[in-house]
This record gives sequence, structure tokens and C-alpha cells, in this order.
Amino acid sequence: MTLRVALIGYGIGGSAFHAPLIATTPGLRLDAVVTADAGRAAAVRERYPEASVLDSADRLWESTGRYDLVVVTAPNRYHVPLARTALTAGIPVVLDKPVAASAADARSLAALSAVRGLPVIPFHNRRWDGDFRTVRRLVEGGALGTVRRFESRFERWRPEVKTGWRESGDPRDAGGILFDLGSHLIDQAVALFGRPDLVHAEIDTRRPGARTPDDVFVALTHPGGERSHLWMSAVASDLGPRFRVLGSAASYTVHGMDPQEDALRAGGTPLDAGWGQVPPPRYGRLGTPGATTPEPTAPGAYQEFYAAVARTLTGEEPPPVTLADAITGLEIIEAAQTAARTGTPTAPAP
Repeated sequence: MTLRVALIGYGIGGSAFHAPLIATTPGLRLDAVVTADAGRAAAVRERYPEASVLDSADRLWESTGRYDLVVVTAPNRYHVPLARTALTAGIPVVLDKPVAASAADARSLAALSAVRGLPVIPFHNRRWDGDFRTVRRLVEGGALGTVRRFESRFERWRPEVKTGWRESGDPRDAGGILFDLGSHLIDQAVALFGRPDLVHAEIDTRRPGARTPDDVFVALTHPGGERSHLWMSAVASDLGPRFRVLGSAASYTVHGMDPQEDALRAGGTPLDAGWGQVPPPRYGRLGTPGATTPEPTAPGAYQEFYAAVARTLTGEEPPPVTLADAITGLEIIEAAQTAARTGTPTAPAP
């Protein structure tokens, strides 16, 4: 059975992430791409000549029953309206992060998803980063002992403000680094250690002319006593380790970024030889001071997300990421905003 997929949006998210992953996943077919931009439309026709190019999402709903899945990677303010329309039309949804600009909006979407009996699956692809897969294996396998502190960073050096909705100060756009990179960092921490009891945050806007946060620290206290320290920054003039995990028996530290994003942006796909692999010189280190050894990094595997989505749609297994997971992430973001404003650690609102 081949499932027909309609992709809404062909910016970086659509062109570099969703389209190549969909097109190379067995059981899925990229059947239509929605973009009103002539240049992007031409790029779709060149790379995916078998896909229809539509200039408006409204045209998707004209063909009832044609599509088995709608993938939304439009600007953030359109996520919920487009997902609601798809569900009303009877079509399951994959929704880029953040799924909504507020936890309340995400909960309303979850209510409609339940009524319609159709899944909304958040695209939290960073769970399939090779370095995170390695951390998860070490944590769950007990190699570190009892985890005491989990440090995670997405840091960049981008001191100039770019134009576009991601830099918008309008709350409906959910712009800024906390909603962008923070969505991934928070999701990974919660996937490992569960919903936190308390959230502390420092949220700053450092660049001249910036209207959204660009330098953020979030600390989570988890029920098991683990503490997650999460850094996200566009103004880091020196980049810290991607992960540093401190346990009672050992630590694990790794630098650099998972290679899949750069490979996708360069036109690669998971069908390429050596996909997602990190060379030995970039392996992290496992052990204690003076006694560490290289720890092979698991291959990154973004392709597993859409393979799991296909199995969800055919009734073989639950969604690989649930909408409840994304709602938890938004509740933590809102608790972080409150904590930063008041200077007081805050419990995420249920």
C-alpha cells in the first residue's frame, strides 16, 4: 500500500527536510507540494516531477479522499489553522515544530484530533539525531549510573538579525530561539527524564535590532532528581559541547552537530551510502577524568520518523511522537517565560 502525501510549504523545512525524507520512505509517495513561490515551484518540478504543484492549500481540500497524509511546514502562525482544516477534511497530519504558538492552541487541536479519530504527529526529528540516540542508549542502558545532570546545547554564532517571520515579535509567529531550537532541546530532555516539576529560565535578546529572544538558558528539575540544563543561542562566540551528561558512574561528552541537516541541505538523502554516520575522530568520550574512551556515535536516522508515521497510518503502531509530547513542550516553554519574567522557578501548567 502506498500512502499519498501532500506537503504544505517548500522553504528550508519543506525542501531540505520533509520532501526528501517523504520521497525516500517506502510506502509513502510525495503526491503534491503547496507553494505560491514561483522559484520554489520550479524547484519542486525539477526534483520531484511526479508531484503536483499547487499554489494554495485550498486546492488540497477540493480532492476529498486523494491524500492519506498532510504535512504542514508553513510559518508557525498557520500550523493550527492548516492542521484543523486537514483534520476536518478527514486527513491525518504531520505538523512541524512548534506545533502551535501556545499550549492552549495545541490542546484545542488535540481535542479536534480526538473527535475526528485522526493523529496529529509532531515532527520532532531531533530524537533521531545520532548523538542523542547515543545519549539515550547510554542513559537507558545504565552506562552512566544514576544521571545527575544533563547538559544540552544548540549554539550558533549569528550576530546579525535576519529578516523573516522567525525574527518577528508578534506572538502569533512564535518566533525566537526558545520556540525554535528550544522546542528540540526540551523535547529531548523530556523524552529522557519525563515532565519536569520545576522550570527556571533566563531569556535575553542580545542582538541590536532583534525583537525576539536569541540567547536563552532553561533548567528543568525532573521527578527522578535529574537536572537538565539547556542552552540555545544565536550569539555564542564559542560553542560548548553538544551534550555533557554527568552520572554517578561515568560521564559522556560530545561536540559538534549531527551531520544529517547539512547533508539534507546539500541535496543528500537517507539512501546515500554512509547516511548519518559520524567519523571516529568526532566520537564522544565516555568515562571519568583521566579514564575516558571514545564512544561510537550511533548513525543518525531521520528516515525512521517517516517510516514510523507510515506504520501509524496503516494501524501497525502508535505515533512515533504524540501531540501530548508537543503540548508538554509548549507548557514548559510557557513556564520558562513566566520563570524568566518573575525570577522564580515555575511548575509547568497542566
